[in-house]
Formats: sequence, structure tokens, C-alpha cells
Amino acid sequence: RHHRPTARYMRKLRATLPAGFLGSSFYFQPADIVTQVLNFGVSAPVDVQIEGADLRRSYETARRLRDAMRTVPGAVDVHIAQVPDYPALRIQVDRVRAAQLGLSQRDVANSMLISLSSSGLVAPSFFLNPLNNVNYSVAVQTPIVRVASVPSLLATPLSTASGGQLLDPGSAPAPAAQPEAPALTLGNVASVSPGASPGIVSHYTVQRILDVAAGVEGRDLGSVVGDIRGRIRALGPLPAGMRITVRGQGEVMTQSFRSLALGLILAIVLVYCLMVVLFQSWLDPFIIMAAVPGALVGILWMLALTGTTLNVESLMGSIMAVGIAVSNSILLVSFANDRRVETGVEARAAAREAGLTRLRPVLMTALAMVLGMIPMALGFGEGGEQNAPLGRAVIGGLAGATLATLLVVPVVYSLIRTKEPTSHLLDERFLAEERGEG
Repeated sequence: RHHRPTARYMRKLRATLPAGFLGSSFYFQPADIVTQVLNFGVSAPVDVQIEGADLRRSYETARRLRDAMRTVPGAVDVHIAQVPDYPALRIQVDRVRAAQLGLSQRDVANSMLISLSSSGLVAPSFFLNPLNNVNYSVAVQTPIVRVASVPSLLATPLSTASGGQLLDPGSAPAPAAQPEAPALTLGNVASVSPGASPGIVSHYTVQRILDVAAGVEGRDLGSVVGDIRGRIRALGPLPAGMRITVRGQGEVMTQSFRSLALGLILAIVLVYCLMVVLFQSWLDPFIIMAAVPGALVGILWMLALTGTTLNVESLMGSIMAVGIAVSNSILLVSFANDRRVETGVEARAAAREAGLTRLRPVLMTALAMVLGMIPMALGFGEGGEQNAPLGRAVIGGLAGATLATLLVVPVVYSLIRTKEPTSHLLDERFLAEERGEG
């Protein structure tokens, strides 16, 4: 009863947390697996990647772009994913001193890696349990409480690549009663100083990149990405060797739009070519395609009326609506051609008769499809809102296509199809077979 949408809590936290923690940045990462898959591994729906060899200039550009993206309506949680000045400790190894003690810099690095990140990264070991025949990973690591300060870090024991532990040459020989001598530690061959280091180092196709990430709230993704592209253009000429690319859901959406738009165009062209073969005429398919603009107008009208964005689902519905519009127009033009061949009437009279005769089949086909799409268009059921644009596009397209089929197509037919159509060779052969002349 007291359930509230997650988005409401997110908006409240965005408004209150920055004021209570000055100097800190807060942003939300996708928690559900669907969003993570759609983001293709990036941390936000919109990911602007800045690629360049000069990291300092790239970060300056990233900060300018971040400030510009924060002014985009609907863009939230805008941040730079890579922190350039993360607190770090720099360890400088005295290579001469280490070589005198029989150590290489690799030995020192491996010893620290084992202590801080476990031996599983350097020398993975496994234990086979004889009771259940299951392999278990065995790793050795220094507890965090043992390396909580710089002196404790300098006390990290060092060993060679063979695993042998070295003794401190400056210590006195241990008596026989005390066989354990002090081990060689990191402090004997290295010095530690505070510094800054990037918290994350990201690459894309081997190139070093910086990510300016942003979420979307209150607006559609396409509008936000379009405004962000405008902010990128407003940055002006980029330094030599630097490139900015928009990735994430925006990139996938753009590619999907291009593919579906190309599919819609190819569908219209292929349908036209198929009808040219079937009608054995270049003119009749052109008349039939006169219903397609009406379908497109109806689709745009319905999307604007319902406040639906032009997305992948609505483009799929557009392809469906165009197909049904063409099929209804074929009924009308084919009937008009048959009447002219049989009775020899003029194009205008044949078009009028075709419109009156085919009125019921056209309306029944469109009405059945519209009624079937109404539940989808209203977004009923779980996840119904995701498929609602498809139903709305089909309903709007059929409404516009039906009007164009009954009003525009007969007018275009009467104006263009002045020459009486001829019987097709296949039709003549079929008629001859029916009469028993074949």
C-alpha cells in the first residue's frame, strides 16, 4: 500500500545528498540486468568517450563537456567515470640496492601483489578435496589490518621468484638458540611517498579514453542524445589526435533507427518491384503506393497525439501499417482494372465503382486490425508500455491508409490511368483453361 516507484526515491536523493556532502559527487548506476545489457557494459545510458593521447588535455575537454551536458534538460547523474587524482602511495624501488640483495623489481612487485591482492594473482593454487572431488582455490594474503599504515606497508617481507625468503644483511647473525633472523622487507629496498593516481584506467580498441556518463529522466533518450551532440559540436575544434564518440544506448538506438529506416525504404521498393511483375505495369504499382504517404501521415499524427516518441517499436509498427495499406490498395486497383477490361468503362467510373464495391472489405480489414491493436496501444499488462508504440503506430497508419485508399487512390487512378489496361498473359491463360480451351 505504501509502495513508491524507485524513480521517486532517486529524485529525492539527487536533490538532498549533494547539499549534505559538499565536494562529493553522487550518481546512480543501473541495477537491473536488462539496463546493463542495453548499456552494453557502460555505466549509464549515455556514454561519451573522449579518446586522445594527451591525458591532461583529454581531461580538460571532459570537464568542459561535463559542465555543458549538465545543462541539457533530462540529463541526470552527469559525471566523469575516471577519477584522475585518486589518493595513492608511490613506491620507488632502489634498483641498485635491490640487485645487490639478489632482487629484481619484478620480485618486489610480486611480493607486494601477494601481500595486498593474494597469491592467487601470481601463483594460483588449488586444493582437491578427496571427500567430494571438488577443487578449491587456495590463496595467501596479508590481512587489511596488518597493512593499515605506511610503516606496516614497509614491513612487507620480500621473496625471490623461486619463493625463497631473503634475510636482512644488515642484521646481526642469529644465535643458535634463535634460528630465525629478520627477513628482508620492502623498507630495505624502497621508499614510499604520497601521490595521486587515476582510480580507473579505461581503454577502447587499445586507446586510452575518458568516459563522461549521463542518465536520462523526464525526456526521451533520442532528444537527450541529440542535445548532447549539439553540446559536443559547441566545444569547437578538438586538439589534434582527440576524438569524441557517443556510445551506450544512444549509439544502439541510432543504429537501430538507421536499420529500420533502411528496412522501411527497402520494403516499399521491394513491394513496388513485386507489384510491377505481378501487374505487368509500372503505372498500377505507382497508383497503389499512393496510399503509403497517407499511412505515414497517420503514423506521425497518432504518435504526436499520444505523446509517443519515434522509437524502434513505432518503426516496426510503421512497416506493418505500410504492408496493410498496400494490400488494401491492391484490392481497389485490381477491381478497377478488371471492370475496365470486362465492360470498357472509363477510369473515373471504374474507380468510383471500385471504391464503393471494395469499401466493406477495406473497412473490415482495417477495423479488425485496429481493434486487435487497441489493448497493445493502451499498454495493458506487464511490460505493456514497451510495446505500446507499435500498436499506436499501426492504428494511426491504418487510419491514414484507409482514408488514402478510399479517397486518394481512386482520384489518382482516374487522373493517371487514362489508358485502358490490357489483359495479362497469365489471366488469359487462366480464362482459357476455365473455358476448356487449353
